[in-house]
Amino acid sequence: MEPAYVAILSIIFLFSLYRLRGGRPRQQDQWQDQEQAAAGSHLALPPSRSRECFTEHDVTFANRPRFPSLLLISYDGTTLPTCGYGPHWRNLRRVATVQLLSAHRVRCMSPVISGEVRTMVRRTYRTAAAAPGGAARVELKRRLFEVSLSALMGTIARTKASSAEADADTDTSPEAQEFKKALDEFIPLVDAASVWDLLPVLRWFDVFGARKKIVAAVGRRDAFLRRLIDAERRSLDGGGENDKKSMISVLLSLQKSGAGCVHGYRNHGSVLCSVGPSRLLGADDLPRLGYLQCIVSETLRQYPVVPTLIPHESTADCAVGGHLVPAGTMLLVNVYAIHRDPAAWADPAAFRPERFEGGGAEGRLLMPFGMGRRKCPGETLALRTLGLVLGTLIQCFDWDTVGGAEVDMAEGVGITLPRAVPLEAMCRPRQAMLDVLQKL
Repeated sequence: MEPAYVAILSIIFLFSLYRLRGGRPRQQDQWQDQEQAAAGSHLALPPSRSRECFTEHDVTFANRPRFPSLLLISYDGTTLPTCGYGPHWRNLRRVATVQLLSAHRVRCMSPVISGEVRTMVRRTYRTAAAAPGGAARVELKRRLFEVSLSALMGTIARTKASSAEADADTDTSPEAQEFKKALDEFIPLVDAASVWDLLPVLRWFDVFGARKKIVAAVGRRDAFLRRLIDAERRSLDGGGENDKKSMISVLLSLQKSGAGCVHGYRNHGSVLCSVGPSRLLGADDLPRLGYLQCIVSETLRQYPVVPTLIPHESTADCAVGGHLVPAGTMLLVNVYAIHRDPAAWADPAAFRPERFEGGGAEGRLLMPFGMGRRKCPGETLALRTLGLVLGTLIQCFDWDTVGGAEVDMAEGVGITLPRAVPLEAMCRPRQAMLDVLQKL
């Protein structure tokens, strides 16, 4: 059968399901009755019941559903985020939390992160200094993504040794640029594969060549990763301190030893008072910048990077809120809705970092990195990077909107909650920081 005919039949099938379900999605706070829940295969929770699933029933919901597209991408579901709950997952989790992302290892990564932030600040300052009036229009989405990517690649594989060309309009290494290209290729495929996963007919006939595209992208990604691993393996022959090793080097050392299986203005004032204008913000300054941490927390509350967590799956029958949830039920966690629940957060649509001051949000459900035993182990590294980047940008520059217009906060479409319009802002170096910026 021609793929076009299969696609048409699939659309008719989806429309029929839509009409049979009443033509509109159910409200999140409406529960299926017990008979429907027992016969169903997925569960959408209201915010009030989410905590129960990750406390009383955390072990029950610690498994992952096996989506065909993710199996292709994740080495048949053997990676830490996608593998089933069991000995293999516990081993990977131990390696990640003890060897790769412990508090000590993150502290050792701080010079790499600070170096990438310094590079970003230097380029931003030079752009602003060369602009008419000393203020430049900066696309922050690109700048922030580049510094995050460079910091990540630097900690994973020490790619800064292979720097970009001096006249290039970027400070990212060729390896980081190749990794970005792989991400740009994967994200649309994963986004589109959600329908491919749920409709077997699309997989059987490989409508639109989805499987071929995913397999080809996986092949290119694996070749890139093999090059990084081979380069790190060669560098290990030269020895070096363990604290300065990249994540790949640590994993290779573990493999060799057999130790593990390797498969606002107010904030500007607080920054200057705590750090001063004589040097750039450092990782050791972050614990003293309480209001900066509040800004990061409020931002992650309103705009979690991934608005819906990776789905969970129950391994045994359990009761949630008095309703029977059978084994094999998929749990879909809408973090975006949970963080905007008016029953838990006063005026949830307002951006108020002050709500986190003095433990004001203690006990409320905040889960941008997940919750329970499947919580993201990279939270410490992510928060340190966010704090360094944001704090340094506030310390070094005055920011304003372009032309005095309001910032468009409309949300785009995608699995990572992108903005519909990339953020741009006017950037002007702070007079108090000019001496430091000129020496970068």
